[in-house]
Amino acid sequence: MPLTLDRSHVLPFLDDRPALDDRVAQAHRRVLDGETEMPEMLGWRRMLLDPDDALLESVAETAAEIRDRADVLLCIGIGGSYLGAEAVMQALDTPFSDDGPEILFAGHHLGPEYHERLFQYLDGKSVYVNVISKSGTTLEPALAFRFARRFVERHFDDADRRIIATTDADRGALHDLAVDKGYRRYVVPNGVGGRFSVLTPVGLLPIAASGVDTRSLFYGAVAGAREVTDADAGHPALQYAGDRYALGEQGYKTEVMAVMDPALRGIGAWWQQLFGESEGKDGKGLFPVVLQYTTDLHSVGQYVQQGQRTLVESFLRIDDAGEGLEVAEQDDNGDGLNYLAGKTYGEINEKAYAATAEAHAEGGVPNWTVTLPRLDAENVGRLIHFYEHAVSVSGKLLGVNPFNQPGVENYKQKMFSLLGKPS
Repeated sequence: MPLTLDRSHVLPFLDDRPALDDRVAQAHRRVLDGETEMPEMLGWRRMLLDPDDALLESVAETAAEIRDRADVLLCIGIGGSYLGAEAVMQALDTPFSDDGPEILFAGHHLGPEYHERLFQYLDGKSVYVNVISKSGTTLEPALAFRFARRFVERHFDDADRRIIATTDADRGALHDLAVDKGYRRYVVPNGVGGRFSVLTPVGLLPIAASGVDTRSLFYGAVAGAREVTDADAGHPALQYAGDRYALGEQGYKTEVMAVMDPALRGIGAWWQQLFGESEGKDGKGLFPVVLQYTTDLHSVGQYVQQGQRTLVESFLRIDDAGEGLEVAEQDDNGDGLNYLAGKTYGEINEKAYAATAEAHAEGGVPNWTVTLPRLDAENVGRLIHFYEHAVSVSGKLLGVNPFNQPGVENYKQKMFSLLGKPS
């Protein structure tokens, strides 16, 4: 069973939603036909319709070497160059497992103590580095790579083997350095923007090094792309895109993604970038933010329930999440929990989700539920495609270009000025 979308807590809030179906279907067809702003940036879809099995095999072979030789794989990148990989690994890695190399990240912020302690921690370990940057000049990863390159060159005779560059096919500072030093290279495809790149070598190499079955991940997305090709407005991705647009037109401002399992928190962070960068232009788009329930019900749950009624909410849950520990009856019952005897963590979490969705709807918060049948590589691949297609359609409905991010440059220019970067 593919993923499902429950709209029962959204439909009562919508004004004349069926009238939008024709516009959704038209936007969907234009995405399929490449009738979008920057149609060349639909590579994330084209690559799924024409899978490159040789690339998947190459990635798997390099990942096997890393798993065999490395204690740590250091991934250097920012934004789409790390969020997708981190999301998939967080979702599919076994908690508290030490199978395979430790995957660490750098260059995704400018925290001074983090990077200083990182290289102290790496001392004495077998380290591989995967630096991910199309240009090689983005400040945060380029700075981290300066230190990582120096570390590897000082500590290992085979530094050129241990550094792997995922970058532009033909040009750029990182491409040129990789050619000069003889680093192995993987390509950031020209037609795939950073936030859509998790199923390219940008994400696939570190994900494979963590032990995830990247072929199943990729082909899960392939199945999603093939299914949506012949879909009508009743497809879950199109319903989600249309509902979001309709609610935005009705005055809602913010979408909360509420994940019901900590393993899904990284998916939420990836979704946050995908929708924030794709839709947040020209004063348009819902502001995306991710929360983890039930944790955040004890922090901002009060606001969600009774704050300004500008929120919509999408729950992300797993149908077959596993039962976990079972509550046993205790003679003293000092905590008053004997009424839960015989129930498992999984059952209790499921009731918490159902209660929260109902309470929030009653409190005036429209909410969908996206349900994965299982948390495995194939279904995570399907989920990635679900959101990528939905945001492309919703961008078309909004009248914005979902494939650029011009506002990201504003802070960079001011920062470079303050740092004294030459013109």
